[in-house]
Amino acid sequence: MAANPSSIPITELFWSLLDKADRKFSLLRDLPSFSRNRNDLDFHKAFKIYTQLWKMQQEHRQKLTDAGLKRWEVGELASRIAQLYYGQYQRTSDSSFLSEAFIFYEAILSREYFRDASSSSPDPALANKQLRFLARFLIVCLLLGRRDMVSRLASQLRVVLDECKKNFQETDFKEWKHVVQEIFRFMKVDTPFINMRPLRYSFVYDSNPNSLSVPSHTNRRLVLRDSILSTYHHNEVKFTELTIDTYRMVQCLEWEPCGSFSLKGGANSGHNESGPNRVNLLQDIRDPSLPPNPRKVILYRPSITHYLMVLATVCEELPSDGILLIYLSAPGGLQTVTLSSGSSPDTVHRIAENSDGAEMASPINSPSNSPRRTSFHENDNQKTNSEAALWLGSRGAGGSKYLYPCDLIPFTRKPIFLVIDSDNSHAFKVIHGAEKRETIAMLLSPISQLIGTDFAPDSMRHQHGSYFTLFLTAPLQAFCLLVNISGMNMEKDTYNKAEKLLSSSLSEWESTLLTSDSLHPVWVEALGDPFLRRLLLRYIFCRTVYALYAKTFRREEFSPTCLPHLPDSVLPEETISQTAVLRLANMFNVKDYFAFSDGIVASEVDENESTADEC
Repeated sequence: MAANPSSIPITELFWSLLDKADRKFSLLRDLPSFSRNRNDLDFHKAFKIYTQLWKMQQEHRQKLTDAGLKRWEVGELASRIAQLYYGQYQRTSDSSFLSEAFIFYEAILSREYFRDASSSSPDPALANKQLRFLARFLIVCLLLGRRDMVSRLASQLRVVLDECKKNFQETDFKEWKHVVQEIFRFMKVDTPFINMRPLRYSFVYDSNPNSLSVPSHTNRRLVLRDSILSTYHHNEVKFTELTIDTYRMVQCLEWEPCGSFSLKGGANSGHNESGPNRVNLLQDIRDPSLPPNPRKVILYRPSITHYLMVLATVCEELPSDGILLIYLSAPGGLQTVTLSSGSSPDTVHRIAENSDGAEMASPINSPSNSPRRTSFHENDNQKTNSEAALWLGSRGAGGSKYLYPCDLIPFTRKPIFLVIDSDNSHAFKVIHGAEKRETIAMLLSPISQLIGTDFAPDSMRHQHGSYFTLFLTAPLQAFCLLVNISGMNMEKDTYNKAEKLLSSSLSEWESTLLTSDSLHPVWVEALGDPFLRRLLLRYIFCRTVYALYAKTFRREEFSPTCLPHLPDSVLPEETISQTAVLRLANMFNVKDYFAFSDGIVASEVDENESTADEC
């Protein structure tokens, strides 16, 4: 007969449960995060065991400490619980799991569980755990938009790394040095407008989805259920495997928790020894009245085989009322890449192998950039074919590195909203008309890009993030950067006024589309989903700005496009479109940056501006 748990010494029961929890943790780590069959039962089993362990260490801390339980092991327990929550967020995109992860990570930080108390003989393994904890916590804070905490953690990460280099001079910390460089570079790019408005869908700035007009002639209502976000550009801004463009898209496809953006300073530190679940973080728990966030699968530098496997799985499990968003940001054609020094081909694998065997696949599984040098030679036929594709990078030798437009055609049996951000985006036009069943909605970036007011090749533009993606996720910010206006010196009232002007213009375009008899049914269906509607309207704004921008005026290589085509009534040369840009240009005194038609009447604009001021 099995022993009665009450008769087992508490210390023996604790270590036995910990071993069982580690096995459950390892099982969850190996599960794919892109399947709707998410094995929630395994998550709940693992979470139940860890909850029991956490309660035991609270109630019997002294006995367990006398039996050999170290303070860092309590921190490891809290870290595992946080990783469980983060892993469940990856599988569900439910932001409440992110908030729960924040609670446990913040408890580790405030109680300094991983702080080495020994000044005479510091422990390198413990130092490594602290570095990993800080990197994981940084990812959670970035996704939650807690920028004050991001800044604090980044500074602490640098301090801890400096201490490690001083205490363990024989150890090479160049990978962690690269991690520190990544987060500060990320923060520098994402800082200018961070206090203006959230990237997430906010009821403060965006239309309430319940009040959105729905085209009367739509045959069905589709909802954005899933998205696959994949990027790779040489030397792009990123932190671990979260690139700046992917980060912006992730934020753009989530609901803003009601009121959380207006609450400053992060969570209250309401900690006590009863556990981090007492932290006052209610403002970050997603409002249950909001619809669920679309599920998101993030793929950084995937192999083509893996990418197509994920795409096939997501399409197969897409609900009957669902539409899938595919976001691809990558260069086209042949690529010869030389990376900066400090990276080595097996960095990613070394970091992974240095972690504990049972550690959850986490935000910190790629602290360095891609291999030092990736070059390959193709014959003429291969070169011709590859130039009509996207290059998603290379992880080692062998395997296809190119994603072709024809690779996506078999999946057009399901509704798809495709966004291509590439210098080879127009190669994907061939999909239109070749679909298997469902007409695919496509937003395609210009094949040439800008950095500020200068032209730049694709390999350089992603040092600062893509303008096309920025227009889709933060259109006013993109407009300001294009005309050399920094958000650092802008008053929030000024920004809010500009936001109202832009919102008014987007609403006018929306009304024009909804009343158009020539709007293609695929766009009619897209307008029924608030996220896709917002992307489409921002695309129209982006196209208009690029068309009227003096340096790119009437230059097709700087023109984004969409398929099927939108009605002529929203073309850039139309009065409604030019007026939208002229309003903002007049407000910021940058009219000279654009080439407007003579037919645009200034009084029209002034009247609209007055209306916006009265709102």
